[in-house]
Amino acid sequence: MTHGSTTKRVVVAAVSVAELLTMSLWFSATAIIPELTRDWQISTGVAAWLTMSVQLGFVAGALTSAALNLADRFAVRKLFAVSALLGCALSLATSAIPDAWSGRVAALLGLRFLTGFVLAGVYPPGMKLVAGWCKSDRGMCIGLLVGALTVGSSLPHLLAASTATGNGLSWRMTVVFAAALAATGAAVIWRWGHAGPHHAPARAFDWRHALAGLKDRPPRLANFGYLGHMWELYAMWAWVPIVLVASYDAAGWSAPAARVAGCAVIAVGGVGAYLAGGWADRFGRSTVTTVSLVVSGACALVAGWLVASPLLFTVVCLVWGFAVVADSAQFSAAVSELADQRYVGTALTMQTCLGFLLTIVAIRFAAAVAEASSWGIAFSLLALGPLFGIVSMQRLRRLPEAAAMAGGRR
Repeated sequence: MTHGSTTKRVVVAAVSVAELLTMSLWFSATAIIPELTRDWQISTGVAAWLTMSVQLGFVAGALTSAALNLADRFAVRKLFAVSALLGCALSLATSAIPDAWSGRVAALLGLRFLTGFVLAGVYPPGMKLVAGWCKSDRGMCIGLLVGALTVGSSLPHLLAASTATGNGLSWRMTVVFAAALAATGAAVIWRWGHAGPHHAPARAFDWRHALAGLKDRPPRLANFGYLGHMWELYAMWAWVPIVLVASYDAAGWSAPAARVAGCAVIAVGGVGAYLAGGWADRFGRSTVTTVSLVVSGACALVAGWLVASPLLFTVVCLVWGFAVVADSAQFSAAVSELADQRYVGTALTMQTCLGFLLTIVAIRFAAAVAEASSWGIAFSLLALGPLFGIVSMQRLRRLPEAAAMAGGRR
């Protein structure tokens, strides 16, 4: 097998497509919250846990994978493919939960936790595969992968549009469709997900260095920027599509249109992530992350107050969706450049776990504030994350160690 440019393009494209298809599992239950509220009478707290349980499962899966060094003990494409197939099976099990069963909610949350657990075998391995094919253009290639993940996360809202058309399809079909996409993703990665010329074995996870990224100032500031970003990101992804449904419904607008809008709000972030990857390679990581945080934070302050005006709400949320994930890959790239190079794998694992643990708090916090007051206040409080991230990244920019980022482009 050659390592030419054609092969590189094919593999990077295949990994991105597989990531897009498999990550449709992430929000497959979140997308059907309106239907579950109607059919199962779930509370706002349970609705929040539909996403939070996936986040918690992902953290547990990431730590388990790192502790067992799975990415080095098994071929990465095999780990990815098996994880995707397990996610498919869990999704099919979700679709089979009986409506009349008293334990249906507990079973649903348990299956969502396990789905997050196995997705830890999809996202990080996908990043590793792409990084193995890219060097000088790594920012753009990782941005492409994050963009694929973003679009994949949006797909359940598009699939759920069929439920809202009144054609007799139940919410279960949305879950089944997501399972089918994950199975297709497994097939794609198995066929084309080959390791590249820059592929290197990851060092074993070392608990002794797990908190080094918070002790040393340069990686600590990059991690703080990431945590500010994560405070906003998944709460926005979890709740904006649901609020769009309520906004469109109150205005008498089409329910399928609300679903499509929810899909677009998340999917447009795929474009933002790809473009920001190239911009970061050219203009610097702190510059791109700061601009993204300023734009997304401004949208968070405004969006929730426009719920009564569906068109304006949709437009602002589209801008928000573009900016909110544009900087995501750059925080990981920054930590990989600033951390002790002997323990980059450990540093990235801890960054991811801390970030996703924070999203659990943010998702539940936003729902509780909205329930007690309004989405205007709830979304505005999400802007605290970008503010914290901006301050952190600007402090990092002024450090001499920041020259290690993006080839000296800070």
